[in-house]
Amino acid sequence: MESDFNSGKVSGKVGRRGFLLGAASAVAGLAVWRWKTNVVVQAHASPPSPQAVSIVQFSDAGRRLGKVRVAKVVKSELEWRKQLSPAAFEITRQQGTELAYTGQYWNLHAAGLFRCVCCGNALFSSQTKFDSGTGWPSFWAPIAAENVTTGNDASLGMERTEVRCTLCDAHLGHVFDDGPPPTHLRYCMNSVALRFIPKQS
Repeated sequence: MESDFNSGKVSGKVGRRGFLLGAASAVAGLAVWRWKTNVVVQAHASPPSPQAVSIVQFSDAGRRLGKVRVAKVVKSELEWRKQLSPAAFEITRQQGTELAYTGQYWNLHAAGLFRCVCCGNALFSSQTKFDSGTGWPSFWAPIAAENVTTGNDASLGMERTEVRCTLCDAHLGHVFDDGPPPTHLRYCMNSVALRFIPKQS
């Protein structure tokens, strides 16, 4: 009888010990799983590493300095908001469009260079600017083909060709095939996406 009772006590102790060890293992396993999950989430939340792009650099006087390969400019939404005016952020980072005849450059006739308002990449020269009658600054060619990229834009229920800055992916405007010679293209840009550098005499 005594041996049965003692045996039962031993079994109870083993059972409790096994339960406690199992519970501790489960808690430890859950902690490890949560830590791994958190690491994965944090890894996905971090911004991607900038890729390298090829652009042609220009001096403020418009002189071609040569082709270079540089890291693409990548910033968070908060960083862009801090850097840009509300209008510039809406247009360059959220693909907005300024109203016709409201931008500061649509009727500008001064000689100079147009840079990206976001990253300073040289985009257009006043030598290719023309009066398109649309109310937006228009150019028949970029200053260098490498400095802009194009892609399909199916927004607003129409098919258009979007133009972006190669260096920072800023939305600049659209390009159409109704421009003057020699290219017969019309790069229809938003003034607020550009920064004009007047040519020094």
